Parts: sequence; structure tokens; C-alpha cells
Amino acid sequence: MVFITVAVTIYLCYTGYSYYDLPVEERFYHPQHDWFKPSGAYGHGIGILGTFMILFGVVIYIARKRYNFMVRVLRLKYLLEFHIFLCTLGPILILFHTAFKFGGIVSIAFWSMVAVVLSGVVGRFIYIQIPHSIEGRALSLQEVQDMKVQLGELLKQKFQDDKALQVQIAGFTNEASIDSRASMSGISRILKARKLPRKDRKEILGLVKSEISLSKKIARLQSMQKLFKYWHVAHLPFALVMLIIVVLHVIVTLAFGYKWIF
Repeated sequence: MVFITVAVTIYLCYTGYSYYDLPVEERFYHPQHDWFKPSGAYGHGIGILGTFMILFGVVIYIARKRYNFMVRVLRLKYLLEFHIFLCTLGPILILFHTAFKFGGIVSIAFWSMVAVVLSGVVGRFIYIQIPHSIEGRALSLQEVQDMKVQLGELLKQKFQDDKALQVQIAGFTNEASIDSRASMSGISRILKARKLPRKDRKEILGLVKSEISLSKKIARLQSMQKLFKYWHVAHLPFALVMLIIVVLHVIVTLAFGYKWIF
């Protein structure tokens, strides 16, 4: 999806560069002014498409997350990626729809849109720090802790006859927050020194790696969940402002008789 977004942006820049590069007062004399201007067939068309992408991306994501719409078909984590894709490419199309000319209420909508996109990037970073289930549901602290206990029990069952090995591995795991690479390296040396079979070494290292990852997630889970709640305070108002102004813009456009190619 990143490739598609970049490719479309490059195409839009390449196609209309000669027009967008001109000062606003000189664009009227461009041979394709009627095509690229915001009310032209091309400019108006990509504006409609960009608006539709944003609205669809927002509506389908909210419907799935809050009202369990098509819960058996749409996995939340994949739908989030699709939501981000639509709400990134949509604003880019709207940017070219404006022909980089901002003024009045349109400028408020534009900067609200920029704030939504930027806050969305921040929100995506916060979101991936929070452990999620396969379906994309955020895991609670207790669920993550239960996963950690299950790994520890599995390690004990697998090597119950070697208490010393369990103690050494636990010691490295507890210090994983300081230097996880050093922990993995130290455990690897211990396992090689004990001349364990390659298959067993690989299995232990895999378990320890998961244990270290879960320990780190538990350490930052609560802070990230709080930060995610605060993030909504910034993201949602800008999104609402943008959507309201877009609706007003569409109403005004229709009132002035602009109906694209229909």
C-alpha cells in the first residue's frame, strides 16, 4: 500500500507539474487550465475520489471497531492498515484537487487534514507498541502476563531435570530490559557449553526471545495505553473539524452548480 501511495503521488506530480508550478495568476493561460483547476474534470474528479476514500476509510473502520460490522470477515489489524492507506492517499488526492491554492475555510480544512494525517502517523506508532491478538484486539495487561507465565511453564516442563540451567536463563531474562542482545548471546554461550543438541538450543532461544519481548511489552503496556487515550483527544477533534468542513464544502459546491461531469 505504501508503494501505491508513493506511485500515485509521483504520477500526480509528473502529470500536472507544469500547471502547479505556475503562479496562481498565470494558471488561467495554461493550455490545460480547464482540466487541472479545482472545478475542472480532472481536479474535481480527484477531489471527489479523495473525499470518498476518506469517508469510506473512516466509516468502515468505525463500523467494524465499535459495532462489530462483518466481524467474521474483517480482521481489525488489516482493516486498520486499509484505513491508514485510504486516509493517507485520500488527503493527497484532495491536495492536488485544490491545485495547492488555499484560502478561507478551505485552509482550515486543509490544515485540519494535515493534523489528522500527522496524528495518525503518531497513533500508528503508539498502536504497534500495544500487544494485540491475532484478530487485532488490544490485549489487557493480565492477558500479556498470562502469555509470559505459559512460556515460563513450558521452559520448566521441557528442562525440568536441569534446575541450574533454568536459573541461569531466568537470570538473563530478568536483565533483558538492560541489553536483550547481551542476554541472548549469554544464553547461547551457556547452551553451547552444555553441548545441547542444535534443535534444543534453537527451541530454548526461541522461548527466551519471546519471554524478553513479552517482558518489554508488559513494561510499556500501561504507559502506551494511557498515551493512546490521550492521542484520541488530539486526533478525533481534528478529524471532526475536517469532515464537517468537507461536508460544508460539498454543499456549497453543489449550491453553485458544480456537478463534475454529470
